[in-house]
Amino acid sequence: MSNKPTGIAPDFLAILRCPVAVHYQDKGNDPGKLRLVHGCWLVCDDSGCKYPIVDGIPRMLVEIGEKYKAIPETELPVPPPAD
Repeated sequence: MSNKPTGIAPDFLAILRCPVAVHYQDKGNDPGKLRLVHGCWLVCDDSGCKYPIVDGIPRMLVEIGEKYKAIPETELPVPPPAD
C-alpha cells in the first residue's frame, strides 16, 4: 500500500466530526467540523486534534488526534506516518 496523500471526498468530509469535539456543548450546534490540511490531514479547530489520512482512510482515534495536537499544521508530516 502506498502512503501518498490521497485527500478525501468533499461529501465525506462534510459529515465527519472530531470524536473529541463532537461532545463539546460550548462550540455551537455542530461542533467538531474538520478541515483538510496538506491533502492528508483532518484538523479540528474546536479541539485542536489532528488526524492523518493513511491510504485514503481517516485515522480518527482519539489517541491519534491527541498525539498530533501540539504539532503546528505547517510541521505535520506529508505523507503522514502509518503508525
